Amino acid sequence: MLMCLGQFVFGINTLSYQQLQRQTNWRWASSNRVGQRPARQYAGPGDDTLTLSGWIAPELAGDRTSLDRLRVMGAAGEPYVLVDMTGTVFGLWVIEGISETGTLFRIDGKARRIEFSITLNRVDDDQIDQVGLINSVQELLA
Repeated sequence: MLMCLGQFVFGINTLSYQQLQRQTNWRWASSNRVGQRPARQYAGPGDDTLTLSGWIAPELAGDRTSLDRLRVMGAAGEPYVLVDMTGTVFGLWVIEGISETGTLFRIDGKARRIEFSITLNRVDDDQIDQVGLINSVQELLA
């Protein structure tokens, strides 16, 4: 197991990502000033985006239907708790996009290699009590 998004487990038998990229932004309001650099004021956190990318070879490792399960989860419009293999809770995340590219096709038209990229965005500001509850349970179990 590499990571869990809700009930979906990323791993060798499902989707094993090879790259995890995280970008965290903060918002700064800007006001122009004559003869000086713009004045900036911190306006709060911005987007926190996570991109998981990799490939699967359904004949060897990974499951083609895993991408379909993630699409169903994304279409549900619900946030999911993201937890890594060490038990670290990253908060609530939504699936913003999934892309896939199939190559090395068999005679029946099925791809032998599927490259994928999944984009998640953190959304737990208004639901922090749910994440806090999970963190409290983890602390009690530790």
